[in-house]
Amino acid sequence: MGAVNEITVLVVNTLISLAIFVFLLRVLLQLVRADYYNPISQTIVKITNPLVLPLRKVLPPVGRVDTSSLLLAVLVQAIGIAVLYKIYAGGIPNPAQLLVWAILGLCGAILSFYFFAIIAHIILSWVAQGTHHPAAALLHQITEPVMAPFRKLIPPLGGLDLSPILVFLSINVLEVLLRHVGASMGLHPALVMGL
Repeated sequence: MGAVNEITVLVVNTLISLAIFVFLLRVLLQLVRADYYNPISQTIVKITNPLVLPLRKVLPPVGRVDTSSLLLAVLVQAIGIAVLYKIYAGGIPNPAQLLVWAILGLCGAILSFYFFAIIAHIILSWVAQGTHHPAAALLHQITEPVMAPFRKLIPPLGGLDLSPILVFLSINVLEVLLRHVGASMGLHPALVMGL
């Protein structure tokens, strides 16, 4: 692969990852009922509104699931995979296969997001305990629904919360399963970041 193609892959991966992150974050914020008035939540809503609001007229939310943002995340993932496939293989994948790959990639993105969000939450709980920073509050609201069931399995021991170990183990197991499912569907790992 030439330098131009490597740079193109780097730029595409970065832009696609950022777009997916923003749309997924909007989905997760609504799903966990995070503080709407948090400045970070407000920024995510303002960034995504130009695409989400028109789509929401034909695809309203289902319960707490923001289907418009979720569909946009899948579409962005599919576009990214199609561009990378064109660079690597010189063609366009089958649309049904592309949809499956995009969904698998989105699942991988969610797992990666939670992995890093929990690490960030742990670090902030050590170095900035008791602060009321908007990012810390949002991280807590997003990660707590995932952490709570594991805390019931392993209650804190002497003030030390060991439940993240089980969460990280579960995320790693799910990532391995996702990689194997992706490989069985013909998905090359270079096409999706996080897989």
